[in-house]
Amino acid sequence: MSQLPLLYADHHATTPLAPEALDAMLPWLRSLAANPSSVHRPGREARRAVEEARESVARAIGASPAEIVFTSGGTESNALAVRGGAGAARGADPRRSVVACTAAEHPAVHEAVAALGREGFAVRQIPVNGDGLPGTEMGGLLGPETALVAAILANNETGALFEELPEASRRAQEAGVVFHTDAVQAVGKIPVDAMALGVDLLSLAGHKFGGPKGAGALFVRRGVAVFPLQPGGGQEKARRGGTENVPAIVGLGAAIRVATGRLAAEGERLAALRDRFERELRTRLPGVRFHASGAGRLPTVSSVLIPEADAESLVVALDLEGIAVSAGSACHAGTTKPSRVLLALGLAPADARATLRFSFGRTTTDEEVDRLLEAVPRLARQTGGEVRRAP
Repeated sequence: MSQLPLLYADHHATTPLAPEALDAMLPWLRSLAANPSSVHRPGREARRAVEEARESVARAIGASPAEIVFTSGGTESNALAVRGGAGAARGADPRRSVVACTAAEHPAVHEAVAALGREGFAVRQIPVNGDGLPGTEMGGLLGPETALVAAILANNETGALFEELPEASRRAQEAGVVFHTDAVQAVGKIPVDAMALGVDLLSLAGHKFGGPKGAGALFVRRGVAVFPLQPGGGQEKARRGGTENVPAIVGLGAAIRVATGRLAAEGERLAALRDRFERELRTRLPGVRFHASGAGRLPTVSSVLIPEADAESLVVALDLEGIAVSAGSACHAGTTKPSRVLLALGLAPADARATLRFSFGRTTTDEEVDRLLEAVPRLARQTGGEVRRAP
C-alpha cells in the first residue's frame, strides 16, 4: 500500500465536504434539530433554517423558493421528476403514455424510465451522437402521446454539455411535453439557470459540490405537477412526504452558496488543469483519446480511452499508489459490463472497458496533476502489457 498522500481524482463520484457546509451543519448535529413542522420555538427555528437553505438553492439556479423540493439526493430527485412527472402528465391526459430519455442518461434516470415501462408506459430511447448529445428534435418524440422527455444537462462520465437544451425544452413546451434535465453533475460546477434552460424539472445533489450526502433537490417549475413517490404528512407542499433532514439541508444550502460564489474562478482553474493533463498525457502516452472532446464539456473531467489497457486493472494499480479514479462511472464500478453511456457513443465494448474517468475539484492541485502524469502512463503500459499477453 502506498505511503503517499491520497490523490483524489474522482470528484464526479462525490466531493469532499466543504468546511463551510460542515460548520453550518454542526450546530444542528450537536443540539436539537426539531421537526420543522412543529409549531413550538425549536420547530420554528428548524423551519427557518430549512427555508433559508431553500432560498439559497433557488437563488443558485434562478428559481423561486416555492419551486424547490428537498429530497435525499440526485437519485430520488430524478425518480420523483421522471416517475412523478410522467404519472401526473398521464393522469391529466390519458393519451400521454410515452416516456423517453436519451441514451446517455445516468442510471438514476435510465432505470426510472425503465420502471415506467413496467407500469404501462411506452418507453423510447433517444439516440446520441459521438459526443453523447441528442438532437433538439428529440427523435420526433415531442408530440401529443408523450408525457415526459428526459435529457441530461452535463454527462457524469464524459462531461459533455447539452448546450442546445434550451431549444429542446422550448420545443417540448410547445408540444405540451414535460421536460426534465438531470443537472446533478452540472450544478456547482458551471452556471445553471432553470429559467434560461426552460425546463419543467431539474435535479441536483449536494454531494457533487461540497455538500453532504443524503441531501438533494428537485426544481419543479410553477404550474407543473408531480405525483409524490413518497406520500406522507404533506411536507414539501405534499410533493415529498417525510420529516426534513435539517442538518443535511442546511449543509446543502451552505455548500451551494460557496460553490456558486466561486464558479468563475474555479471553472477557469480546473479547465486549465484538465487541459494540461490531457495535453501532456497525449505526449506521454500516444494513442490516448478523450471522449466528448469535440463538444462543450464541464471543466472538471477527462474521460480517457487508453487503447489495450484494462481500466479496472488500472484503477486498482493506481489505488495501490494512493490515487483514486473511476473506470467510466462510479455507478458502474465493479461490474463486468462496459458502460452503457460509452457504448451509446459508438464505442466498441473493448474501448469502453479501456476508459478511465479523471475528475477534478476544489482540492485538486498542479502537483497532483504532475503525479497523475507520471503514474498513469507508467501503469497503463503495465496493465496494457498484461492484456496483450493474456490468452
